Amino acid sequence: MKNILRLTALSMLLALSWNAGAQKYQGGLVDKTIAVVGNEMISLSQLEGEIMSMRIYGNYFSDKNVRCEHLEQMLESKLFLMQARVDSLTVNQEMVSSQLDQHIDKVKTQLGGDEAVEEYFGKPLYKLRQEWQQQFEDMSLTQQMQGQIADKIPDLTPHDVRLYLAETDPDDLPLVPVKYQLSQICVYPDREAAALLVKEKLLNIRERIINGEKFSTLARIYSEDPGSARKGGELGMASKSIFWPAFSDAAMSLKPGVISQIVETPDGFHLIEVLEKRGDMFNARHILIKPSYTDEDRRKAFNTLDSLRTEILNGAVTFPFAAKFYSQDLPTRTNGGQMADPNTGSSYFEIDQLKPQDYAAIRDLKEGEISEPVESVDNEGRGNTVYKIIKVDKIIPSHIASFDNDYNELLNEATMKKQSAAIDEFLDSKLKTTYIVIDPLFRDCEFSREGWNKIARTGVAE
Repeated sequence: MKNILRLTALSMLLALSWNAGAQKYQGGLVDKTIAVVGNEMISLSQLEGEIMSMRIYGNYFSDKNVRCEHLEQMLESKLFLMQARVDSLTVNQEMVSSQLDQHIDKVKTQLGGDEAVEEYFGKPLYKLRQEWQQQFEDMSLTQQMQGQIADKIPDLTPHDVRLYLAETDPDDLPLVPVKYQLSQICVYPDREAAALLVKEKLLNIRERIINGEKFSTLARIYSEDPGSARKGGELGMASKSIFWPAFSDAAMSLKPGVISQIVETPDGFHLIEVLEKRGDMFNARHILIKPSYTDEDRRKAFNTLDSLRTEILNGAVTFPFAAKFYSQDLPTRTNGGQMADPNTGSSYFEIDQLKPQDYAAIRDLKEGEISEPVESVDNEGRGNTVYKIIKVDKIIPSHIASFDNDYNELLNEATMKKQSAAIDEFLDSKLKTTYIVIDPLFRDCEFSREGWNKIARTGVAE
């Protein structure tokens, strides 16, 4: 029975490859089925299509090794996908729709619109959308299946973590990087006055454009967006979703050739001229000017911070008290100035999680010491100018993870190791029981999993 199934599947493969031989894609290259995993198939055009998608973002791949690596990922995904179908898992359509829209927006923006996308991939956009939707649906099922396998690992106990420590070579234990716990007192410059100056400058520029001067010329002179200024402020055809909402709304409401009123975004203040609109995409020019601050702004803020620092060092007031009453950064002021990572909520920072200006200010300080005033940026938008002093509350030196000091890190590592082993066990088991064919084109690949290598050498799973 097993041989009959193999013969039937092999016949199907040969028939599909023969039929695919009449199909062309991407400049005349013949398409073909290059792998069969159970009842799931992978075509050469699918592999090359994914490579082409990766190239869009500047990753140029031409050697066979990269294709081997990517093919192995696709093969393993098929094993998860087959089991997901057996287990009747359902696609998260909301997530798929969101991912698909984001992907299409990025591709259209990178290539320059619908026509450019169709020319690059050699297919109409509706067909690409269908193919990409299928890929994202398969990815949804694959990720759910991997999650189910990982979730079957029971929660580890402290005893399990101690076993992990005992069984792991000390050189293989995680290295915990140096961590800082910090507090800050922030003072902002007079942003309203700076914004008013910017608006006055942009109103003058807008009047000059309306009176006949070229938008592109003034953009080259005045715009503070280095990427577009040298191109006369032109941004290129792009999806509205990649811009700040205020910018997109203003651009989409303009008729080509009309100059916008001043538009404020977290990047600064803009004048916009739309050149072309296609559906939810547009090509526009803009002039960006950001609020700037004078030496006097900096001097005033530094004087205030210097006075607070002196009072704290003299014991007249504590740092948390001063932060609560004088700091202008709302998120940290309510916690006595203590900083927290906005992404994780943790009060400990590794070096690469700190802003460069902040790290430069505290890198030579000891616990309990307070930095001199420093100019930095906040977490709003892409960062607004702020002046601050920073107190080093605690420093945890870099060290090999230990049970007493780094239990959570070790728990995570031990859990990940167990989950990885469960996934490896699943793949190895499926490799032995699933009908698999890999085209001789990939016979010389050095796959990371030996099971794939054995199949690739012989063409069909034993």
